[in-house]
Order: sequence, then C-alpha cells, then structure tokens
Amino acid sequence: MRVLRAVLVGAVLAGCSAAPAEGLELKVAGAFGARPTVDFPEGRPAPGLQVDELTTGKGARLEPDDVAVVQYTAHVWDGGRNRLVDSSFTRGAPAAFPVGGLLPGLDRALEGRTVGSRVIAAVPPGDGFGPNPPRGVSPSDELFYVVDILGAHHKGASVEGRAGTLAGVRVSGGARPALRVPAGAPPARFASTVVERGSGPRARPGRLVVAQYAGAVWGSRRVFDTTWTSGLPKAFKLGDGGLIRAWEQALTGVPAGSRVLMVVPPAYGYGAPGFPAYGIKGDDTLVFVVDVLAVY
Repeated sequence: MRVLRAVLVGAVLAGCSAAPAEGLELKVAGAFGARPTVDFPEGRPAPGLQVDELTTGKGARLEPDDVAVVQYTAHVWDGGRNRLVDSSFTRGAPAAFPVGGLLPGLDRALEGRTVGSRVIAAVPPGDGFGPNPPRGVSPSDELFYVVDILGAHHKGASVEGRAGTLAGVRVSGGARPALRVPAGAPPARFASTVVERGSGPRARPGRLVVAQYAGAVWGSRRVFDTTWTSGLPKAFKLGDGGLIRAWEQALTGVPAGSRVLMVVPPAYGYGAPGFPAYGIKGDDTLVFVVDVLAVY
C-alpha cells in the first residue's frame, strides 16, 4: 500500500569487535549498532560467498518473510579503494530488510541469525544484484556487508489490540482488526484516536516505525489495501516527507505496541490527485487502522 505520497515502501547487545573474520583476512572494528570500520587486506576476496558472525545475539531468530531491522554498511571490495556504496548510518535511522527478498548472498548470510548479532558477508557477483544493480554498483562487483541485527518482526505480528470507534467507524479487536465504515457522509475534519496504547518507545520524526495496517475508502466502504492479507509488516521513517499528512500527525508521539484509528479527509491524504492505482479519487475520505509494532 502506498501511504507515502509516492511509495510506502527494511534485544541489542552492547560490545565492541576488532577481530579478524575467519577466512576473510580482514578486520571489522566498532561497537554493535555503531558505524563499523573495515580494514581490508590487499587484493580481492577469495571466490564464493563467505560469511562470519562477529557477535552472536540472544534474541529472536530470523526466518524467511521476517522484517529484519538492521544497521549496515556495504562496500565494493575491489582490492583498491574498496569504496563504501551504501550505509544506513548516512540516513540517520536503521533500515528494514525483508528476509527472503534480499540479494541471494545476503539472504543466505542472515537467515537463521539472531537479534543482537553482527554478521559480515563477502558476496560474489553470482550471489549479488545480478544484471541490474543499483547505482554505484556494477554486475561484476564483489560486495562486502557488515550487518547488525537490531530486531526481527515475524509474519502475522500484530498488537492484539482492543476494539474501538471513531466518528462512527468501528475497528474490531484481536490480532487482525477489521474496519467497519458507516453509511452516510464522512466528517469534514481529520480525526485520530489511540485504541490500544502500548508502552514502548515513541514514534518521532527521524525514527523507523514497523507496522501492520489496513486502509478503506469511506464512500464505498471498500478496503483498498491491508498488510494483514500477507501478514508481512511494513517499515517507514517518520518526518522525511514521504508519508501522507494524516500518518505523520496521527503516529507522532505514539508508543510502540499501540493501535491507532484515523479518519482522513482528502487534504490529509492524497489530495486532489487521489491515488488512481488504488481507486482513490481526489474527494475520497479514507479510514486507516495502524498497529505500531516497533519504533527504532
């Protein structure tokens, strides 16, 4: 579901590692969760995928279809500059990795690892991006990742919130809430309420929020998108200009573990252009229920 103006859309152990990676002949230094420094050896890496675990966490184990919240850096390992090509640290917030939907080498490196682990991986081109890599990477590049696993959110995760109402809209309780939109004209003003209040960290601008949600069009009472169909959580960053105004306003300050219900007039949603791909017209009022699973 695209609640972005463009697209909605990826147990911490303290410690420091400055250890050589067995078989990789390099050193990675820095505290878990902090930007690492990498001392590359001369020359290119040995052939094949190479993976090592510098810190072993005691949290949940990553499974296919999980959303892994991570801090990471990625280099092109070319035996020369070994340049940095991507890093969550440059964006000021962790990233969300869909386990099972990553480049093959990174999926193999992360599946089965536990939260609190620092994993490093030398990824050959055959396990990389293939013929269409992102900018700054060529199809023949060897990649090197340092990944700190901060959290794991399993398929089907939810808040298990209570039922609630707002402006005549009803949301059921339980693990998979259902929206019931009344007949008649919608209210003219934006409104939101916290149906179930959690006790976790609060969502703030610049933080990564992991959520499940459903959205409906008031006039047709039609659910146009929901993560609960697949059960796969989504992640987004507050305050970066990507989310619709309603989500920014309704979720800011809300603690993790909360369920939020909102009624969204066009000015707080997609505005006059609407969202044709989802059958949303410029004058449609929307309804959302959002489970805030975690905030990082």
